[in-house]
Amino acid sequence: MINKKIKMKKFPLFIIAVMSVFVMNAQNGDKAKNLLKEVSSKVKAYDNMVIDFKYTLENLTEKVSQETRGDVSINGDKYVLNLMGTTQLFDGKKIYTIIPEDQEINISNYVEEDDNSITPSKMFTFYEEGYTYKWDITQDVKGRKIQYIKLTPIDSKADVKNILLGIDTQTKHIYNLIQTQDNGTKITITVKSFKTNQPLAKNLFTFSESRYKDFYINRLD
Repeated sequence: MINKKIKMKKFPLFIIAVMSVFVMNAQNGDKAKNLLKEVSSKVKAYDNMVIDFKYTLENLTEKVSQETRGDVSINGDKYVLNLMGTTQLFDGKKIYTIIPEDQEINISNYVEEDDNSITPSKMFTFYEEGYTYKWDITQDVKGRKIQYIKLTPIDSKADVKNILLGIDTQTKHIYNLIQTQDNGTKITITVKSFKTNQPLAKNLFTFSESRYKDFYINRLD
């Protein structure tokens, strides 16, 4: 009888502890979601963005390690991305991948529902659908408070295992993005320079075939 009474007294405390964990997880999820909403709202208010970034790719199992710099100009859905000697231009309808080294240009239609990758124009909004949110660690980076939000795809068949978004809590800008894939590959994009509302050329997001007379054009559309 004594043992039963002890168990009876401890059981409600166990339930309370479990419920507290659920409540804390829900609150952390709401905190993460609200912070991401602030980031999205701020980014959508800009006319355009010009970003310099560092790109790293690592796979310890395959002994692969790459690091390079890139830049991207974004206006709404349109963008021009320069990375690894290649330029990719999206004019809102078609994607132009320009490879100077091979003197080749690939032109393809953009189909949003078939595109699961994080494109430059999606980088600040991709997390709005298809992910669960979790409040993660906070780091001090040269005096800047970076709060990490862990995103996990709802789709269990997704190639991406999880994504960590580092957010500057003062500016509400994304500091970095760390994407871990199921095959062990880790891709990190770290923002080095973030400029907004810049005087961009009117034809920046327009592809002109006449500029590439000696290039082979491969039309995939």
